[in-house]
Amino acid sequence: MSLLWIPFTIMAAFMQSWRNALQKELRHSVNTTGVTLARFIVALPLAVIYLWCLYQYYPSASIPKFSTKFFSYIFIAAITQIMATIFMVMLFKTRNYAIGVGLAKSEAVIAATLGAIFFAAPLSSTALLGVIIGGIAVWLMSLSHNPQSKNDSQLSIKTIAIGLASGLFFALCSLFIRESSLILRHDFGQNFVISASWTLFFVLFIQTLLLTTYLAITDAHTLKMLYKRKKLTALVSLFSFLGSVGWFTAMSLQSVALVKTLGQIEVLFTLAISVWWFKENLGRNDYLGLMLIVIGAVLVILA
Repeated sequence: MSLLWIPFTIMAAFMQSWRNALQKELRHSVNTTGVTLARFIVALPLAVIYLWCLYQYYPSASIPKFSTKFFSYIFIAAITQIMATIFMVMLFKTRNYAIGVGLAKSEAVIAATLGAIFFAAPLSSTALLGVIIGGIAVWLMSLSHNPQSKNDSQLSIKTIAIGLASGLFFALCSLFIRESSLILRHDFGQNFVISASWTLFFVLFIQTLLLTTYLAITDAHTLKMLYKRKKLTALVSLFSFLGSVGWFTAMSLQSVALVKTLGQIEVLFTLAISVWWFKENLGRNDYLGLMLIVIGAVLVILA
């Protein structure tokens, strides 16, 4: 069971790369908040179906007794993921597709730092080296996509700030997701798949409720635009759901920093999509960054 986090992480990275690409496409016709909601709106009923299927497969599994601490962590995870996604979508407007994702990958390094300080989750020297190498990799790849313009330095500072904010909120979200899942596993004896699925359901429920209510009150037009692009919206939600199943399950088995460092192979998928779909060019730093990502991933697996 100890190595099961690896295939779940790879699945999550692949699905998330396609979700991000589809969100970028949706961004052409829907505003930032609407694109953020697209990530959750269809994923919620899929999470209900997934949870039902799990209980059919594990008939002896019980319904856990949810604590106040669990719901507190869930609420924080839901809010921080919304904020992280909003910053991610903002990145799509300021830089090209690959760099937007690359900057947000600072999440792994931030998660390693915060996990060690606040969640008593220190890393071994080998794992820490892998996380650092992964961080250097995405930074090198971001340099190769630096736009040349008169306002280049200002734009870069703004983009880096937004990217780091996205990485920070994604890191916080991941840490609280893991803690929420561990509460169910430790306190109520649920297996890792059941605990991860309940965590996923409640996070999606809070996110969908908050964003749908907000848009219904302040910007009903955006909801209409999502319905108008319902096929693309459904695809965003589908890939988001499949990616979340992978992330939530992997993080219930392994520390966030290691999961997210291995998950940086998402950049490989992202660059492939960038070249194939968005017709973007790769530079020398991209190939060097990919090599470093592989090295970092091998180190965290060995750790």
